[in-house]
Amino acid sequence: MSETHNREATDDAPLSTSKNSDAVDEATAALVEPKGDTLIGRTVTINRPRAELYAYWRDFTNLASFMDNIVSVEILDDRRSHWVVKAPGGKTVEWDAVITDEREGETIAWASDDDADVPNSGRIDFRDEPGGRGTQVTATIVYDPPAGIVGKLIAKMFQREPAIQARRDLRRFKQLMEAGEIATAARTRNQLEEEKA
Repeated sequence: MSETHNREATDDAPLSTSKNSDAVDEATAALVEPKGDTLIGRTVTINRPRAELYAYWRDFTNLASFMDNIVSVEILDDRRSHWVVKAPGGKTVEWDAVITDEREGETIAWASDDDADVPNSGRIDFRDEPGGRGTQVTATIVYDPPAGIVGKLIAKMFQREPAIQARRDLRRFKQLMEAGEIATAARTRNQLEEEKA
């Protein structure tokens, strides 16, 4: 086997960022039920046990604690949930999602129902880092932006584009899990008033 091929086979980067030209096809095919044609993938290493991270994420009602765009997630049953998410221009989009694959402590994969405002599917993978250095959390998401490419550009302008949000959300998840809080430079109105007094 060539050195280049060997390196690609052991590459731990998300498939969506791989230099392998077939990466998008491979990542999309890895999803049980791909919905959409825009692929994003992000990975973060968190210094917490895999089981703890998986359990926190698997309770979907926790996701709004670190995902800025989520308005609410309602659990419908053990495999289905209803999502309400912020969109550009002060609007929201909604969909029902079903878990399509789940391996305790390792993977959660989902797909939106056919009538979703934003068709999407994806998976969250949890892997132990070598040497007990924490857990690698990888998000791979495929989606169709509302209004196609124009909608994607508008979402980017308003910082609501999923690729931007995935990076920020994983960073906030890391902060919450490691420090117990999310660092922010934003001040509340009360804090500003106290400083002026």
